Amino acid sequence: MDKLLVSACLLGTPCRYDGKSKADARVQALVGKYEIVPVCPEQLGGLPTPRVPSERRGERVVTEAYRRGAEAALALCQQNGCEAAVLKEKSPSCGCGQIYDGTFSRRLIAGDGVTVELFKAHGIVVCGESDVEKL
Repeated sequence: MDKLLVSACLLGTPCRYDGKSKADARVQALVGKYEIVPVCPEQLGGLPTPRVPSERRGERVVTEAYRRGAEAALALCQQNGCEAAVLKEKSPSCGCGQIYDGTFSRRLIAGDGVTVELFKAHGIVVCGESDVEKL
């Protein structure tokens, strides 16, 4: 069975900035089809739950905690032999293709979260929860 790294919040773990989850039925349906490796890069980087909401604006959100979390998530991905990941859309860590613009106005712009950038640089295929059918 192939292994897949997945944002823990999409599986129902209350690890988001607001202390809640974002359980997604499309992602939960992958359990059993793949061996799932759950991850929250922000927690791995040492950020608490709940935490102050963050948005990425250029390099502005790229604190040491975000870098540490991205590197720890990449290490988990590689140690477990995952070649793909399903990560939480729009997140400053996990957003893939679109992220919030950094003004807290809910405006989306083209871009990737810190973890997604690192994953792509290492050849890991990444998609968001609305694109799981691409797997």
